[in-house]
Amino acid sequence: LYNMGHNSAQYINHLAEAMKVAYADRSQYLGDPDFVTVPVAKLTSKAYGNQIAQTISKNLVRPSSQVLPGEHFHEDESFETTHYSIVDPWGNAVANTYTLNFSYGNGLMVPGTGILLNNQMDDFSVKAGIPNAYGLLGGQKNSISPEKRMLSSMTPTFVFRNGELFLLTGSPGGSRIITMVLQQLLNCLTFNMNIADATMRPKIHHQWFPDQLFLEQGISQDTTLKLIKLGYETQTSPAVGSLQSIMRMNGYLYGFSDLRKPGALTVGW
Repeated sequence: LYNMGHNSAQYINHLAEAMKVAYADRSQYLGDPDFVTVPVAKLTSKAYGNQIAQTISKNLVRPSSQVLPGEHFHEDESFETTHYSIVDPWGNAVANTYTLNFSYGNGLMVPGTGILLNNQMDDFSVKAGIPNAYGLLGGQKNSISPEKRMLSSMTPTFVFRNGELFLLTGSPGGSRIITMVLQQLLNCLTFNMNIADATMRPKIHHQWFPDQLFLEQGISQDTTLKLIKLGYETQTSPAVGSLQSIMRMNGYLYGFSDLRKPGALTVGW
């Protein structure tokens, strides 16, 4: 990826094609592990990643209708979110993402508390193949059942190097949280960007369906035209996440809040 150049058409093509497969598999295989068997080891294995990589062409774009959940997979068994990252003087670290899901949750407040109730039920699959409010498709494993937890895109992330904390990150953004965090990790770990540069670089998003490649403002027009020529239907959007990150470098902690969204703050001690 590094040799392709950050946010080049070739780089974005490879990211988007991988994202399609990830969201397709998400629709079929993910659900509350207390109720269904989720093949985590297989889904996260390097062998499976290599299989997916071999399907990606630098000259061709596969329509989402041709990307099927589990097509390379063989089971051995069957906008209102908040994120904060904290490291204290003693090295204790917290990466926390929590959500109401939509504005004011389900519109109800616990009497006398000021606590709003979320409408997280939307993250269940009401019916296989029917998109939720974020356009995400789901399957039977994420169907509604008593005491069952629904899927979520929340992705609070820790990265360690040589046993020591290197990076904390996470973001709001609904279905786009996963891809925002992915690109933050690639920016820091593959392109060796500092935390401010990594956060402010424009991001992209593809979630399988709808079959659209979302490009944050800042992706060059030349790159966009190349992606359209490859076969993508592109849509330009303002910043879709709000990454809140802390990086440890040379014994110091560096925090940065995404400046493209209001309401965030970075403070030190």
